[in-house]
Amino acid sequence: MAVYAVGDIQGCASAFEKILTKIRFDPSRDQIWLCGDLVNRGPDSLAVLRTVRSLGDSAVTVLGNHDLHFLAVAAKIRRIRTDDTLKPILKAPDFEELVSWLRQRPLVYRDRKLKTIMVHAGVYPGWKRNQLMSYSKEIETILRGKKYTRFLRHMYGNQPDIWDKKLSGRERYRFIVNCLTRMRYCNQQGSLDFTQKGAPGTQGSIWIPWYMHPHRRIRNWRIVFGHWSTLGYLQYQNIISLDSGCVWGGQLTAVQLDADYIAPKWQVKCRK
Repeated sequence: MAVYAVGDIQGCASAFEKILTKIRFDPSRDQIWLCGDLVNRGPDSLAVLRTVRSLGDSAVTVLGNHDLHFLAVAAKIRRIRTDDTLKPILKAPDFEELVSWLRQRPLVYRDRKLKTIMVHAGVYPGWKRNQLMSYSKEIETILRGKKYTRFLRHMYGNQPDIWDKKLSGRERYRFIVNCLTRMRYCNQQGSLDFTQKGAPGTQGSIWIPWYMHPHRRIRNWRIVFGHWSTLGYLQYQNIISLDSGCVWGGQLTAVQLDADYIAPKWQVKCRK
């Protein structure tokens, strides 16, 4: 058995099929972890959802910001944007089944044997591991419940931008979601910034990549994430960044997590 992790697919079904072939993925014995953003911007989000769903327990995926956006569009809470490529899913005969399946996906996945956490964007530096799992569970419970659309209506926005354990209701939920699905930079005090999306070195002087924060509390577990295409593929200490910009004409990256500490990688070229 091998355990692989793959970066943001974003509807690039052809690249996904190629990476599965390249790693010789066998669902009868292997497991594949997907860093979220299965859908949107790419040409065939419907095929990606169907493929991942068909893999059953052999595929583990966390929710990304584009996946949550799709749920909001599907619930008619948000209008489809001009650069969205979600219409084929909305018109598919298995639309309701796919929405229901996606709502059951976690925001954080943890494997104790591998001492590895997977999340779409990042882990808030001030959170311990038990806090991370507890806070993500709050959102997962809402998304799987009957009143999940109420949450989706208030999901969008950049405030609050700093964690306070006293946060409650929609502000608390929005901050948790923003950390797990949108975060890139924060400052020493723990405030988030969503305006800067470039690679490290392009940001303002007060901003720090979340994984380089000097007071990051989860240090002894490996963290695998995507979301940050300008950062690209990176192995830094016990951090693995896997979004190598497939949907923008870059590459789709896979690594093997149950190998040595330096995880071996495979990449396929993607068409923009």
